[in-house]
Amino acid sequence: MLKKIPSILSPELLKVLMEMGHGDEIVIADGNFPSASLGKRLIRLDGHGVPEVLNALLEVMPLDTYVDSPVALMEVVKGDTYVPDIWDVYKEVIQEKEGDKSIVNIERFAFYDRAKEAYAVIATGETALYANIILKKGVVDQ
Repeated sequence: MLKKIPSILSPELLKVLMEMGHGDEIVIADGNFPSASLGKRLIRLDGHGVPEVLNALLEVMPLDTYVDSPVALMEVVKGDTYVPDIWDVYKEVIQEKEGDKSIVNIERFAFYDRAKEAYAVIATGETALYANIILKKGVVDQ
């Protein structure tokens, strides 16, 4: 056990976060995302939702301040009428932890391509649709 480290961050995930450098990306994926087939490194957090993982990650990892949008979401497929309310939760968490950050929406297959290049994919048990998020790591300056 360590002090001030959110307990949801497993030793494996902490190792991956420590290995990541400025500009590397990590995906927090919902339960429907093809995490195992797309992830270079797969970390399983099946019993958790994306918002709680996002909250814990932003406790220890800064977002990139040198890019226009350090956060990306998978946009809703054209013709799908689903409205992802969970995005509002993400915005609140990001605002609280990192301040105002631009968030970009990426077409589904472009999101998959970007996820393939990410340093790691965290597979969660999130049941909300379109709940996938990519974070670009920033510089730790403390």
